[in-house]
Amino acid sequence: MFEQLDSLIFRYDEVNELLSDPSVISDTNRLRELTIEESDLRPKVEKIKRYKQVNEEIGETEEILSENTDDEMAELAKEELSSLKSEREELESQIKIMMIPEDPNDKKNIIMEIRGAAGGDEAQLFAGDLLDMYTHYATNQGWKVEVIDANITGIGGYKEVTLMISGDKVYSKLKYENGAHRVQRVPETESQGRVHTSTATVIVMPEAEEIDFDIDDNDIRVDIYHASGAGGQHVNKTASAVRLTHIPTNTVVAMQDERSQLKNREKAMKILRARVFDKVQEEQQSEIDADRKLKIGTGDRSERIRTYNFPQSRVTDHRIGLTIQQLESILSGNLDDIIDALIVYDQTQLLEELNGPNS
Repeated sequence: MFEQLDSLIFRYDEVNELLSDPSVISDTNRLRELTIEESDLRPKVEKIKRYKQVNEEIGETEEILSENTDDEMAELAKEELSSLKSEREELESQIKIMMIPEDPNDKKNIIMEIRGAAGGDEAQLFAGDLLDMYTHYATNQGWKVEVIDANITGIGGYKEVTLMISGDKVYSKLKYENGAHRVQRVPETESQGRVHTSTATVIVMPEAEEIDFDIDDNDIRVDIYHASGAGGQHVNKTASAVRLTHIPTNTVVAMQDERSQLKNREKAMKILRARVFDKVQEEQQSEIDADRKLKIGTGDRSERIRTYNFPQSRVTDHRIGLTIQQLESILSGNLDDIIDALIVYDQTQLLEELNGPNS
């Protein structure tokens, strides 16, 4: 792994040269890409340079020890050598963690889709609980939450809800929420006090900007129609609803939330781009994940990942065997303990792969 260190330093110097190139400065997208790359490389290069310096100092100190017969000088050199070796060990650990391949989507905003699944009304009510949980968590992180589309039931549950969460490294934390979430509780309508089991599914997709993923306009069929449903006469007068179909993947997004056809089209396009981008990435990732022991980030979305047990006030994440007896706190958005544990576990798996038998 440490053979890569010199190439990182070389790339860092190359990026800095490019950042002063007039042709790069005039290209906004290229300038942004290189600025991000420079900020990512800088802390790594600083650690690598210090690591190299410490190695040189260790060599010099060992040479002093081998040549010096003065007891006092030798003792000082031994202390210095011990300190340098400890620092080298710490730097090696830090560099190994930094060298874990970064998910290119980690810095992106996300589009999240929550759907009530098995369990009827109770599943749809639980979908609303999950919406509240993620909204509170996002607020605690200083992120912005926007509900893009929602299908609300008569009892206040959600058949499905789509939201955009924007902020610093949103995907890096919420990508682990992909999958089926199970709830065990006594419904309010249950007269016998029996515990019912229901599920809601969560899909987390990185926001795909045009710079990341471009969809050919010729691949999209656009249908304009009259919005349906109660709540205003405009639904019968204005053809404002939009349905977009990505023909190659048969991905369909319909939007009628806004009175403006343009706004509905913008929202629909944002979701369509994310879904198509997600499909492409899922196909690529399935090949990468084939040999991995754990698929926390982009695992099977039908897989049950977590159980919320109300009678026991228990939340269990089945992927890492983590159980926390603070259900109310977690549903209030205090997800840090679970998400941090998932990040550590995922990084540990990646580090083990990085330190394989040939490293």
